[in-house]
Amino acid sequence: MKESELNPKTAAFRETIPAGDWWVHEIKKGQTLRILDLEGNQAADTLFFDAHDPSDRYSADRTIQAQRALYLTTGTKLMSTEGNVMLEIVADTCGRHDTLGGACSRESNTMRYAHDKECMHACRDSFIRGAQEWNVELTKRDITCNINFFMNVPVTSTGELSFADGISAPGRYVEMKAARDVVCLISNCPQLNNPCNGWNPTPVEVLIWD
Repeated sequence: MKESELNPKTAAFRETIPAGDWWVHEIKKGQTLRILDLEGNQAADTLFFDAHDPSDRYSADRTIQAQRALYLTTGTKLMSTEGNVMLEIVADTCGRHDTLGGACSRESNTMRYAHDKECMHACRDSFIRGAQEWNVELTKRDITCNINFFMNVPVTSTGELSFADGISAPGRYVEMKAARDVVCLISNCPQLNNPCNGWNPTPVEVLIWD
């Protein structure tokens, strides 16, 4: 884990994302983005797109291959589908972040928890709403494998995934420096039915430094 030297008081941009809400914003090359877990154990599902070519977006496969590790932490370069470095994690007080578990959807909630898919909000819904707000021609097909910042998804010896209690805590954060102009799309996960949000979704904060 590595702490940041940046002072929140000097941030050029600062906003709180309520539990279950979405956020979309452009991060310019050279800017630093911090995602802050305000109350602890809150999953921040996140996608990145090249700001000038949205078809070039965050790739879990290329990121895992480039660093030869499943989890993300300080020093990880977030790679795009075209093999470009999008951002680098430069500070991290949580320790590791998931890039395998994906985002919850109404369909998966129905399958796993037997809830009515028409009534249960999910991260894929938030991603689609955020993409619409960004006002580019994105479809459901563009909502691909995402990062789950602060989420704990252990991989068993047999290759299975499990959703476990979070390893984050109030005030922990992850910080990334943009290597190119990117658009960040966050779904502050509304999931109530597994431990990824400690059974209680809470706000996160985003800060940007020039």
